[in-house]
Amino acid sequence: MPTSIAAIADVVAAPLPEIARSLSEYLAPTIPHSALIILAEDDVSHPLKLHGDPALASRVALSEMVEARALLSGPGVLRASVEVGGAARNTVLVCAETGPLLVLVDPVPAASATDPDADVRADAELLQLWRIVAVRIRQPARDASPSYLLESRAAAGVRAEVVAELSDTHSRTLEALLAVLRSPSTDDHAARQAAVGVAAHAMVQLRTSTDLVRTFTEEPVTSAFERLRDDLVPLVRYRDVDVQFVEPPVDGRALPSEIAHGARAIVRRAILASVEQPGTSRVRVKWDCDGRNLLISVRDDGPGDASLGHDALDELRQRVSAVNGEMTLAATEGWGSELSVVMPLDPPHTHGDDPLIARLGPREVQILELMTQGLRNRGIAARLGISENTVKFHVSKVFRKLGVTSRSEATALIAAGRAHR
Repeated sequence: MPTSIAAIADVVAAPLPEIARSLSEYLAPTIPHSALIILAEDDVSHPLKLHGDPALASRVALSEMVEARALLSGPGVLRASVEVGGAARNTVLVCAETGPLLVLVDPVPAASATDPDADVRADAELLQLWRIVAVRIRQPARDASPSYLLESRAAAGVRAEVVAELSDTHSRTLEALLAVLRSPSTDDHAARQAAVGVAAHAMVQLRTSTDLVRTFTEEPVTSAFERLRDDLVPLVRYRDVDVQFVEPPVDGRALPSEIAHGARAIVRRAILASVEQPGTSRVRVKWDCDGRNLLISVRDDGPGDASLGHDALDELRQRVSAVNGEMTLAATEGWGSELSVVMPLDPPHTHGDDPLIARLGPREVQILELMTQGLRNRGIAARLGISENTVKFHVSKVFRKLGVTSRSEATALIAAGRAHR
């Protein structure tokens, strides 16, 4: 396997949508394969990234990759035959400590009669490389930038509605089928019995698939809070500050992935800002759920004379705004300050509540939201990490779908629509 630092840097530096292609091209000379698949649940908008045989890539199911990852009990490499695109294929499965899974489909063995240990060495090197790439893949979720939260929230809203509609449609169809097949007036008892079994099995599969999507895109509130505690250990280890945690209720509602990532990023930034204030010796972190919102409180015993700092507050407001949340800061001189955040667990409805937004795709929603905040093309490009030409392309699509010709018209139209809801 090539070990050029520059080549590895090119793979890691690739934009996330291109990282599967970049990694596949890097590995192809030493581990030829027909397709490369990445499963990254932290990337809520695009958990599957694929490169290679287009016919195979179009058939790969999320559930197949989740089942493949379950074959690995922890980080490591496994060569196994697994279901890929509806058929058993030889694969190399690589899992990192942070969770992302790498799948090489139809890999060509490196071992030979003269070097029977070649595959073992290749697997060890592949695992080390994947650990580096996996950190890069997880970084956007860990940082939970406003653009990441905007895109994730928009995708979550669309996905939730599609899953709900799909489940309702299939459930109604299968329930009607079962009712007919169970009717005593139907002939051929044996055929009816077999058909009932098939339909019942299909309903179980449907519910299992729906549960899988829910499990894949949600995180139990207690697990999310535990990950927060782990994240904070290196941040406060060498500071003389007592960080206290008030556990969320164990029966609290599960958090959508983007809310869990955003909440952890918000608390990390708030705590760093708090401990940088002179005189802060104690910070209390509390999470709670009221069934519809995640309620966050970060309270310190610092000077309480002004704020957590303008830069920190701007970052926090942008993240909270990206998920339609609310944030308040109360400071009492000599007693400290308390940051309170309310983060809605459900994304805004993409249909009904705002028919204008329903016309737009997730990226177009992002562009429109930043336009309404007054950002020009260059600022939007910098915020989202894309080129100005790409922004112009999306802006023209937004104008066309909304039936407007300028930014001011688009902003006024959206404002009017929100005012009437």
